[in-house]
Formats: sequence, structure tokens, C-alpha cells
Amino acid sequence: MEQDATGSGAGPVTVRRGLPAGAERRAAELYWDAFGRKLGPALNPPDRAVPFIAAHLNADRAVCALLDGRLVGLAGYQHGGRAFTGGSARAVLRAYGPLRGLHRLLLLALFERHPAPGQLVMDGIAVHPDVRGRGVGSLLIEEVAAVAAERDCREIRLDVIDTNPRARALYERRGFTPVRTEHTPYLRRLLGFGAVTTMRRPVATRGAGER
Repeated sequence: MEQDATGSGAGPVTVRRGLPAGAERRAAELYWDAFGRKLGPALNPPDRAVPFIAAHLNADRAVCALLDGRLVGLAGYQHGGRAFTGGSARAVLRAYGPLRGLHRLLLLALFERHPAPGQLVMDGIAVHPDVRGRGVGSLLIEEVAAVAAERDCREIRLDVIDTNPRARALYERRGFTPVRTEHTPYLRRLLGFGAVTTMRRPVATRGAGER
């Protein structure tokens, strides 16, 4: 899939499934740029967080946007018991130490979201600043929707925090509707947000099976 608009490179943005080999560090940097404010209390400092994320990615649980062969955007998702970002409890303790690691595990548990039967959970979109506003996010969402349809999912689910109205507006334009808002004012000082809204989009399944 390609879009007509171009970014700072010469060609069109191309969307593909799976993270290209060797792009793990770049993907982790994009992911941290998009979600570092939310994940910071659990994974800071950045010079430790980015390598940790890069080392625990499931490349087949992402759709990616490429410009001149360079990764400029991605959307991760959960399905079949696996998510784009990983890292076991043992890996966290090994990277951050047993004392600090335990505290981080408790914080990371706050972000865990598991799909219900018939759902694909999207973990969010990260787009490089150079290509924002050029339709890359929409392309990524539609490719995730195609994945969901091929895997016979009835709907896509995601969560968006109250401090990211731009992302919520994008999701609403692409057919997502809010179904529940969980207010967490006690987390505002710790994590920087005070409410999480769950949004869903129905999927017209095609029964093509997983690929």
C-alpha cells in the first residue's frame, strides 16, 4: 500500500507488515518518542529504556511505514497471546535490578491490556515528526484493520489517554468510537495522565486466516 504524499524523502510512503530486520533500534526510538512520557516512570532513563524495548520486540506484531526504505512510522498490535512490545518479568529485573525492577513491574502492569475473544488490540501509533500530518497514521490503521479482518476478528480495541487528543481525533476519524472512560486522577502526578478511554472499531471479517 502506498500514499501519494511524500515526506522529506524522494518517494511515497509504503506500508508493510512486520518490522524490517535491523530496524529494531529505530522502532524503539519511534515508540519511545511517542510513548516515553507515559512509560517513563516504568522504564526511564531513556538510554536504558530504548535498548530494552528494542531487545524485546515481536517483529510480526507490527505494521510499518517506510520512506525511501527508512522506518518512519509503526503501529503495534496484540493477537494470539503476543504483542509488539515484550519483555518478561525476568528481563525487567535483569535490566533494572531486583529492587528497582520490582517497582517498574508494578507500573508496567498498569498498562497491560489483553484482547477479549474476537478482538485485536492496537497498542498505539508512532509516526516520525517529519511525516506527521501526511496521512501515515491513517494508512497504518487501515493496514491493522486488514490484519484484523484476515484473522477473523470482530473488532479492534485501543486505549487512548486524556493528554493525547490528537491521537483520539485520528482514531475517531478512522471509525473508532469511545465505549468507556476510566478516570485515574491518582495516576496524574505519577504517569502524567488522569483518564484512559477505551475505543472500538468493528471489523468486516474476510475469513482469510492468519498470514
